[in-house]
Amino acid sequence: MSVYAAGSQADTGTADTGADTGTVDTGTVDTGTVDTGTADAALWDGVVTLHARVEQQLAKAMQRRHGVGLSEFRALCRLSRADDGELRMQELADLIGLNQSSVSRLVARLEAAGLTRRAMCPNDRRGVYTVITEEGRAVHRKAAPTYDETLTEALDEAAADSAFAPLVAAFRA
Repeated sequence: MSVYAAGSQADTGTADTGADTGTVDTGTVDTGTVDTGTADAALWDGVVTLHARVEQQLAKAMQRRHGVGLSEFRALCRLSRADDGELRMQELADLIGLNQSSVSRLVARLEAAGLTRRAMCPNDRRGVYTVITEEGRAVHRKAAPTYDETLTEALDEAAADSAFAPLVAAFRA
């Protein structure tokens, strides 16, 4: 990504220097300090890349070994830990990082598989809970070790890569 200096001509790629050299002066000044924006962006890029790699490995393992998607597994995890095994739909959405419509589709899939059921909130008839079933708890118990093992393996692999080793060390600290 290049940043054009004030007065440059972005459409031609030439700087406003009076000469057409085909280069652009980015206006970078070495102040002797770390540009935190750039450092933060690089760090975040590493986190995003590491996250994507780990998520891909987790998703493959969960689907291959248990026939359940990663989002479905995470929903079962959250429900199994919740009081009475139930959460409001919006609460579940917030906990697993999905929007309301995505969680509605996810819960519909879980219901179709017999892993959850819906219940009306007794205090607020507009409120809808999703409740984990015994079958859902059984799937969660069976799949949890796969999730844990795959996560450890994925992070171990990443730790062996010098680009990700500091991130993994920070996660594990």
